[in-house]
Amino acid sequence: MNNTNPSEEDVPHHIAGRRFGAANPRQAVYNPALGTVVRHVLLGGPVEADAAVAAARTAFPAWADTPPIRRARVLNKFLELLNRNQDRLAALITQEHGKVFSDAKGEVTRGIEIVEFACAAPQLLKTGYTDQVSTGIDNWTLRQPLGVAVGITPFNFPCMVPCWMFPVALAAGNSFVLKPSERDPSPAILMAELLQEAGLPDGVFNVVQGGKPVVDALLAHPDVQAASFVGSTAVARHIYETGARHGKRVQALGGAKNHMVVMPDADMDQAVDALIGAAYGSAGERCMAISVAVLVGDVGDRIVGKLAARARALRVGNGMSPEMEMGPIVTREAMERIERYIGLGVEEGAELVVDGRGLKVAGHESGFFTGGTLFDRVTPRMKIYTDEIFGPVLCCVRVPDFEAALALVNAHEYGNGVACYTRDGHTAREFSRRIQVGMVGINVPIPVPMAWHGFGGWKRSLFGDMHAYGEEGIRFYTRQKSIMQRWPERTGAGAEFVMPTAK
Repeated sequence: MNNTNPSEEDVPHHIAGRRFGAANPRQAVYNPALGTVVRHVLLGGPVEADAAVAAARTAFPAWADTPPIRRARVLNKFLELLNRNQDRLAALITQEHGKVFSDAKGEVTRGIEIVEFACAAPQLLKTGYTDQVSTGIDNWTLRQPLGVAVGITPFNFPCMVPCWMFPVALAAGNSFVLKPSERDPSPAILMAELLQEAGLPDGVFNVVQGGKPVVDALLAHPDVQAASFVGSTAVARHIYETGARHGKRVQALGGAKNHMVVMPDADMDQAVDALIGAAYGSAGERCMAISVAVLVGDVGDRIVGKLAARARALRVGNGMSPEMEMGPIVTREAMERIERYIGLGVEEGAELVVDGRGLKVAGHESGFFTGGTLFDRVTPRMKIYTDEIFGPVLCCVRVPDFEAALALVNAHEYGNGVACYTRDGHTAREFSRRIQVGMVGINVPIPVPMAWHGFGGWKRSLFGDMHAYGEEGIRFYTRQKSIMQRWPERTGAGAEFVMPTAK
């Protein structure tokens, strides 16, 4: 691997505390609001992946042996630096992803909250002890780090999703290799530099840029013990199966088709506000975006007109303009795919109430913009209902009653997030208990759990046993060891040929 420092215009790898990759192929990174190239990312391959894992493997023993309180102090310093650089990180996110600056700052804040949680490492890693579990024998457990862990993260949250992974992994004593999206790679490098400034030893945290060749090399590497992933279901399944085949612990979060059920007794203005923000915020490029409104009884007649008026009035433009509510789509290819789905919805017979296609923003005519789109009378057999469009497209499905709404949501292959708007406590309780979805909001449109609760869906939205961050994250990034100890007062008691029991 060429160790020459790359140019300032290039987004490099960060391995063993240094920038690497001047000899790598380069891929353009766009500002989607302008449609222009802002910098290039250096694309690594197996050589860079191996170098990052080697650096992490070398750094692991000393970091694992560092007392948890000292690891927490490094993370606490990193927390301070994240807070100090929040606007800088958010501006990078808006520049390369496109989401509005206020939303980007919210993303950084959610990442900061995970770091705050990880700063409690001494408490989180505390385990149980049983005195006199049997005569003269004590029993206790340890939670010990795995070794080198890998994070493979998506474009839609280039700060928050990596923070779901590496702060918890580092707090538990692991070393880490992050493979961010090549569409918006700069925030990962800034976070690596802030970790270094916080005092994290070189090699404990590394960043490798690139695509599938890097991912496959990391998954096959014998020194990688665990892999975390967030992205589409097809790739999540590939990550899970490949990692498991190579003996890794794998946590792979996949796609979503999140529903919001609106009951007839709900506050309609609140429901409209929730649907507009959850469907069109971040241009719908959220794994927790609401993309289906399930309108119960006469709700459709009462709400669709209000949704249409609000969708047409969305302020769409450059995310750095404070008055904007929605920014561009991350790439031209993604924009064209979203608009093809809109055309398909029309072909399938859905009622196109608001058409966001072909939007041009003054002064940003080359930007990757599409407007908010609203469909009504969508049916479960339509592709715009079954598929994750990952754009600002809201589909309204009308159902007669609560039972039909519940059955509709439960029948979908994805089970990531769901919401129900109602003012009836019994309805809310029944919905919460009977819905087959991992994250549920009652009068909360995007129920992303807080840092200490953990994030994860059901069905084809999650491959693996454990959710991200929270105590589930601590369990994922550690393995339990049980120790039994006895100090007998005398020797020569003779061999014992039975299983020890509590006697």
